[in-house]
This record gives sequence, C-alpha cells and structure tokens, in this order.
Amino acid sequence: MSDPVAWCEIDLAAYGHNLGELRKLCQPTTRLMAVVKADAYGHGAKEIAARALESGADALGVARVGEAEQLRRAGIAAPILILGFTPATAADVLMEQELSQAIFSYRSAAALSERAGSRGKRIRAHLKIDTGMGRVGLMAHSEGTTSPDGLPAGGDIEEALKIASLPGLELEGIFTHFASADSADKSHAGRQLEQFLAFIERLEEKGLRFQLRHAANSAALIEMPESHLDMVRPGIATYGLNPSAEVDASRVELRPVLQWKSRIIHLKTVPAGFGVSYGTTYKTVQPTTLATVPVGYADGLTRRLSSRGQLLVRGRRVPIAGRVCMDMTVIDVGEVPGVEVEDEVVLIGGQNGEFLSADEMASSGATINYEVVSTITPRIPRIYSG
Repeated sequence: MSDPVAWCEIDLAAYGHNLGELRKLCQPTTRLMAVVKADAYGHGAKEIAARALESGADALGVARVGEAEQLRRAGIAAPILILGFTPATAADVLMEQELSQAIFSYRSAAALSERAGSRGKRIRAHLKIDTGMGRVGLMAHSEGTTSPDGLPAGGDIEEALKIASLPGLELEGIFTHFASADSADKSHAGRQLEQFLAFIERLEEKGLRFQLRHAANSAALIEMPESHLDMVRPGIATYGLNPSAEVDASRVELRPVLQWKSRIIHLKTVPAGFGVSYGTTYKTVQPTTLATVPVGYADGLTRRLSSRGQLLVRGRRVPIAGRVCMDMTVIDVGEVPGVEVEDEVVLIGGQNGEFLSADEMASSGATINYEVVSTITPRIPRIYSG
C-alpha cells in the first residue's frame, strides 16, 4: 500500500476483547452470531469475521448474499445467515455456499424451495417474525392486517406452517428484531419478546419446533437477558460502541475498534473576515491559520459537519471551517502552536490524551454512531493491528 493521506486503524485485539465481554453476559449454552454486515460496519468484513470466529463466535450475520459470498471467498467456512432478502435467482449460491437465508413470506420461500427441489437439494432458512419493527417478517400479531400473500388477519401461523412444509427448505431457526431495545423504556421491546415467544408456542402446539430461537441485538444482549434465548446477534457493541446513550453499558468494558486519521497537507495564514470553502459560509473572526485535510464527504465525512464538527491536531480540538468538500476539509488551527504540514489529524480516536468518539461525531452530524463508522468509504484504507 502506498503511503495513505487518510486511513483507519482497526484494533482486532479490541474487537476480540469486546466479543469476550459480551459473551460473559450470556449463558454458556447461548450461541453468538457476530453481525458483520455492511463490511463489518465499515471495519472490514473479512478481517473482522476471521477474528470473530477466533474469539468464539458461532456464526456470522450479513445483510445480502454478496456479503456472504465475499466471506466464503475469503475462506470463512462458519455458518452465515443472510438477514435480508435473496431472490430465487440466487438460490444456487445459497446451496453451493451452504448459506442460511432469512424467510419472511410464503411467496419467496416457495420460489427458493422450487429452485432447490429441482436440484434435489434443500436451502437452510430462518423464519423472520415481525413483532413490531414493521420492516419484514410474518406478523406475530396480525389483527387488522393481511400478509403479502393475501392471508387474513391471524393467518401468519398458517403461513409459517405452509413455509415449513415446503420440501426445498430446512428451517433451522426463527427470529425477530427489536425496534427499541436501545431505549431506556423497555416496554415495547418487552411486548415484542412476549409476542415472539407466544408465536413460537403456537407453532410448537402445531408440531413445529426450531433448533435456534434468536432476538437479542447488542442492546438486548446487554440489558435484556431474558431475550438471549438460543442465540444472540450483537453488532454495534462488538465494535466497541454503545447502541445508544440510553443503554447502560457499564456491565461490559467496550473498547472502540476503529480510529480514523489523516494529516495536514496545506497551511495558510488569513486575515479576519476571510471566507472559507464553498459558499464562503464560514468567515474568520480574527487573523488565523487554516489547515487543509484530505478527507471529505466522498470518504464518509458527512457534509452535516460543515462548520459544526471538530477534529484533533496536536491533542487539541479544532473546528471544521466552512463546508466539507468532496475530497478535502478545512480546519481552523489558529489556536494550536507549532502546527506543521503533515501533522497527524484525528477524526475519530485519541491523540495526546484527548479523544474524539464516533458518538461525538454522530451528535455533531445529527446522526448515530452506526452511520458514522459504516459510511467511511472503501477509499480510506483500513490498517489492522492486534
């Protein structure tokens, strides 16, 4: 790799530590699925997946079949669940790569089953139940609703049984996803869990049982032990980030895995009233020194941080001056003595005892830490240690 002007440092030892901390909260018999979708939340899926398995993860979770294929090509042989939709045209990939697929309607299940049956094979699947998230899944509580396949209210049990009867599928699991487990008020999450368990009980009464029942994301893993069931699916917490400010993560010692750094490529001294960047929306209030950093919104530094965010130079916080550009950002370093070209700049991470977190960047940019790390683009190289 040529010497980069901006990079992310990924601490694999910290990732393994976080996985161990989360594992301590679970019963020894509870399986752990490490969620590595979206290129492991921007940390690098191949490297993170390998460390997850080395650190005791039993399975991996991704969003799309292409993500699973990438892991298989990297030599990852562990169980992988695709949490999102896969069209029937990709059924061969599911079978050849021995992948598990989330199923949330009879129509798509039947299409996959037909493809598998024509080859005399079966596709592993986990049945997705919607208990209050509203995205995908058979409705656990269907009053006043109809399914995509036209079944009346209350028909989702019948739809689940129809899916289970398809010859080309092997239902190995059933799962749901919490909408607000990361809120201080756990009442909605509690109702979701109750509905999920009631739905499973009704299926068991009909003779349908599952090897794996799973619901807990990072927040539920930390604060809702009753939701751990047979397997947990932590994502954001494995990367050392709190699911939200409302989650009490004091039960685990999480270490941030990612640091994002760059360097100053240009300095200039300017007078008071000097307009900076596109639209000259930022004007200096006094004579100062401006520094240019070769990172912009094409790298994942959101434009919402324009004249709002802060970076670190020589252990001091400095403001972003003006609009974040596609490839560059200007910062005001007038209060930092001795600044030089090629000085290190920290966007996320620590420097000389000062620290800027992904949470702080998220707050300044009116978003969440998930988005901050997962949208750092591939042209920022990841450098691994640990």
